[in-house]
Amino acid sequence: MNNTVVSIIAVIALLLLAGLSLCRDRSRSGLFLCIVLSVTSLLEFFDLISLNATIDALVWKKYALVCEALLAPTWVICSLTYARQAGPWRVGRVFKFILIVAFSPALLPLIKPLNAFIYAPDFPTERLLFLNNIGYFYFIGLMVWLVFSLVNFEKTFANASPSSQVQMKFDIIGIGTMLSVQIFYFSQALLYRTINMGYLPVRSFMYLVAATMMFYSMYRRRGEVRIQVSRQAAFKSVVLVAVGIYLLLISLLGEGMQHFGVSFPRTVTISFIFLSGIALLILILSGRVRREVKVALHKNFYQHKHDYRTQWLSFTKQLSTSRTSDELLMRILEVYCEIFGIDGAALFLYEASCGEYSVTSSFRMGPFSSGVARENSLVSFMEKNDWVICVKDENPEIMPENRNFFIDNDISFIVPLFDGTHLEGFIVLGRAIKEDETYIYEDYDLMKTIARQASLAILHQNLSEQISQSREIEAIGNVTAFVAHDLKNQVSNLSLIVENAARHIQNPEFQQDMLQSLGNTVGRMQKLIGRLKNLGEKQFYNPQMVNLLDLVESTAASITGYKIIVSGVAVMVRVEEDQIKNVVMNLLINAIEASDSLDPVVIEVGCSSSPYIRVTDWGCGMTSRYIRNELFKPFRTSKSHGLGIGLYQCRKIVEAHNGRIEVASVAGRGTVFTVWFSNPDRNESEPLSEFAQGDDCG
Repeated sequence: MNNTVVSIIAVIALLLLAGLSLCRDRSRSGLFLCIVLSVTSLLEFFDLISLNATIDALVWKKYALVCEALLAPTWVICSLTYARQAGPWRVGRVFKFILIVAFSPALLPLIKPLNAFIYAPDFPTERLLFLNNIGYFYFIGLMVWLVFSLVNFEKTFANASPSSQVQMKFDIIGIGTMLSVQIFYFSQALLYRTINMGYLPVRSFMYLVAATMMFYSMYRRRGEVRIQVSRQAAFKSVVLVAVGIYLLLISLLGEGMQHFGVSFPRTVTISFIFLSGIALLILILSGRVRREVKVALHKNFYQHKHDYRTQWLSFTKQLSTSRTSDELLMRILEVYCEIFGIDGAALFLYEASCGEYSVTSSFRMGPFSSGVARENSLVSFMEKNDWVICVKDENPEIMPENRNFFIDNDISFIVPLFDGTHLEGFIVLGRAIKEDETYIYEDYDLMKTIARQASLAILHQNLSEQISQSREIEAIGNVTAFVAHDLKNQVSNLSLIVENAARHIQNPEFQQDMLQSLGNTVGRMQKLIGRLKNLGEKQFYNPQMVNLLDLVESTAASITGYKIIVSGVAVMVRVEEDQIKNVVMNLLINAIEASDSLDPVVIEVGCSSSPYIRVTDWGCGMTSRYIRNELFKPFRTSKSHGLGIGLYQCRKIVEAHNGRIEVASVAGRGTVFTVWFSNPDRNESEPLSEFAQGDDCG
């Protein structure tokens, strides 16, 4: 009875896991994982029914045989697509042939009777199934395909990045557990030419264990003579020793039970073996255990802590295979964590617009509440010394100001990134995986060496992006040529209408045609004007003293049909009025388009350290990644009808007035744009009016 309950729970767990897999991942990978879990669940269900049926037990076993036939192709396809970018229809000819061969045995249970596979005269009373020749080779082939699938999953995990391995570790262990118990179950055919369905409770229990791990993974988804051995081989030899010890203990357990005659159920023993294997696998894949082994090998077998050639080749390979700027920064952080046994890392780069070092990329670390100011003692110390800073050293020059920053973010090291003599940024390394590990001069030297190469890679990436943007801006000249050509065509059409009107204006048919042609021309020109944007380099303006409050009120009044609230005080600034009106108009229209029709848009004029205009909406908002990487770049837009030029042009106009634009936004809650202006020079301007009296900016 207890065995039946375990099997029922396993069936339900597998079905729930299949549905959750498809809901969480609607790609081919999620679909095929859902299919293989569903097939496994059906197999478990039919086997359970066949063992408990009083009549027609072999009929249910026939259904189970069909499900077993589907295991081979479904597991093969799943192993070829799981966590990979290419699906089975994009693989090479060899793998296509493999898929065809894997699908072929699935037809056998449909064309052959059950007695061609098994002989079971007393089933289900006797749970031992004797295999005929077809059944023998059939189950051997099935076991081969299961082993092939297991190798594919191992290959996927081995080639994943460290961050991906952390995320998929328990998924792979769970899938490997399912495949391993199926291989064990069908391996009886090879050893005894039988299938013992008495092991069904073992299979059900291990399915339940595997499903639990996968549920958890989805929920969580962060000059002396020395012996010279390859470091990778050394680590693998440790794994082999651990596996050997495990097998030795299991054999001693079995021998002891046989010697002392302990009455112990075989199913419990086999379940214990599988659970011990899973525990061993979790330990082997544990980052802390791996680090402990590497440190122990270093202390006892190596003269130098790091194999510099291997580390350098690995790092340069990581950089060369990065396709985007975000991927490059993430690879740099992953390399630091992998080499030095760090749990997480973050990269700070200098942002001239805000005058501080802000987080550009993070790996299993953060979020950070704020950046690091240019005047911070940490920045000054790194600029002066070019040292790797160890927080445990309690440096008196930097700790008083930065102690909370280090403690709150669990920072262990700070590695500076120099572009020549300029501090371009720095990398903060989080908690060490092996907390009692001692870092020596070799670690610091390697940190600095990698930092120099990383700085060059970041510089080259930034230069490439700037060149790409320059080419995009240059392309606007071609757009202008096309616009001029279209305008010329419309003007030519109008000229023909005027020319013919002098002769045929009294003709009613001509009048109708003329009206239709004019309407079409107007429609085309309106569409053309709608696409036309003025994009150029920084311009030279003729500024005058302008009352910002009056400018904002007149601009807001020109927009009808929307609720715009204007507030603030009169502030005089020296700007070119038409250009700043364009900036205000653009910000207001963006705020209106991002907001619900019932929500107001608030625009405020004021002065704190300098004059400002602040536009606030409670619309859809933006993510910090979008603001940092996309917002002010030309031809980047989240609107279906936009060209991505407006905010780029606004920023150019404001910068030409020696000002700046700041953005604060929370996705789903709203956005605040603040335009800051430089203080007016009273010696060169007109006396301020009474509107500015008493203002800090006066």
